[in-house]
Amino acid sequence: MFYYVLKYVLLGPLLRLVFRPRIEGLEHIPSSGPAIIAGNHLSFADHFLMPAILKRRITFLAKAEYFTGPGIRGRLIAAFFRSAGQIPVDRSGKDAGQAAIREGLGVLGKDELLGIYPEGTRSHDGRLYKGKVGVAVMALRAKAPVIPCAMIGTFEAQPPGKVIPKVHPVTIRFGKPLDFSRYEGLSGDRFIERSITDEIMYALMELSGQEYVDIYAVKAKELLAAEAAGVRPSVPAQPSARDADRVPESKVS
Repeated sequence: MFYYVLKYVLLGPLLRLVFRPRIEGLEHIPSSGPAIIAGNHLSFADHFLMPAILKRRITFLAKAEYFTGPGIRGRLIAAFFRSAGQIPVDRSGKDAGQAAIREGLGVLGKDELLGIYPEGTRSHDGRLYKGKVGVAVMALRAKAPVIPCAMIGTFEAQPPGKVIPKVHPVTIRFGKPLDFSRYEGLSGDRFIERSITDEIMYALMELSGQEYVDIYAVKAKELLAAEAAGVRPSVPAQPSARDADRVPESKVS
């Protein structure tokens, strides 16, 4: 109930008034059945703008830290995300990716919309980064279409680190559903999963007009921090299809 109060009474009208988002391609969202909305991730505002303009309810996998913050502020944030129907996912440990996939498949198994940011974290510089293959794993297992969604202008409205957003034109652009039924029965093949993920990221690049960077956003942030500190970064181990590469984190700061 609180989800709809937020959407139609409290938060939704305010977001529409402040950002006045331009919506394109809304007809590509199916009126029923499971589907994955895969978006680029530029701003904390993305979490609220996309759900506010969709007719159907959408559920995101939220990082567990949103539900465990200390003090009154932490409890308020946790209550907000729970009331909005978001699912906490523990990203620590080797089984984190599998846990996130199970939760996502549970949403899709109820014929609902699942929201995912394949990059796994917000872009720190407005560019589009390499996607994690969790989105492909779930699309194959659930036999669900993937609708790319490009958020445009939210980075300028509220870049990382900015608490109060400024008024800036925002466009939310949905692309045509991507059908991966041709790969049916190939779930678990990491080359197929990577191919599907790259196809999704290419669609996002075309929709958003962003520059694409073929490394993970988390790694790019680590390299940037190391450069600023004057530290030579270590060479990372190659991610496997069973661990970090699969984590379809959707609400990562």
